[in-house]
Amino acid sequence: MLFMLTNRTRPGLSAAQYGELAALAKAFYAAVPPGVTIRGEWAAVDGSHNHSLLEAPDLETVQRLQAPFEPYTETVIAEVKAIEGWVAS
Repeated sequence: MLFMLTNRTRPGLSAAQYGELAALAKAFYAAVPPGVTIRGEWAAVDGSHNHSLLEAPDLETVQRLQAPFEPYTETVIAEVKAIEGWVAS
């Protein structure tokens, strides 16, 4: 299943909290769980948010992966599917 995550850093984080967020991100990228594939990532030029396209077995897996980031980010998770023109694949 494919999932699009839109992440916005919560306003007002302290320098220490940014450090904790960075440490969480480094740990995630160093050990992406089996069964999860990062298909692509994009960041807004102004740094306000980013998008990640993940392949994962189910929504619960994605929610579990995102949970440690919850104190630092506001995240929207949407299951998505590829489309070509007006036809869903």
